[in-house]
Amino acid sequence: MKIASSAIKNGFFEDKYGKRGVQFSPNGMPNYSIPLEISDAPKGTKSFALVLEDKDAVGAAGYVWVHWLVANLHRTSLMENDSISAKDYVQGRNSWSGKLGGLSTEEASFYGGMAPPNADHRYELYVYALDCELELQNGFGYNDLHFAMQGHILDQAYLVGIYQL
Repeated sequence: MKIASSAIKNGFFEDKYGKRGVQFSPNGMPNYSIPLEISDAPKGTKSFALVLEDKDAVGAAGYVWVHWLVANLHRTSLMENDSISAKDYVQGRNSWSGKLGGLSTEEASFYGGMAPPNADHRYELYVYALDCELELQNGFGYNDLHFAMQGHILDQAYLVGIYQL
């Protein structure tokens, strides 16, 4: 399985998908989501899940910052800004709902864009091909997704890009 995103140019995410973008939630969270394409999914795939995270945030936030959680995705293509209006998959809460972000679960259950506070950060996108749909509702947490996927992952793909300070 493979994933690709036109949001990454020469290893770097374009500005519009983060803190230098032009679209933000009422509380200031960048929310113009990245596009992506999934190809070569294994036979038997019933749905996809995705995680977009920033492990470099550990130095600034004290924990891995989760930017986007998606479950029960049936499409292999997401257009840019898809997160804001999509109704055909469920989205979990991102770290903008945590102690540093301060948003409610409802406000943070979308793509929460990149905003490195201290240096360039690497953003890692994981896509999982699953043999089922997951019993998750909007607002689920990363741990909920992690445990629900156990025993159901057929394949996974990984993509990384940098967002500049």
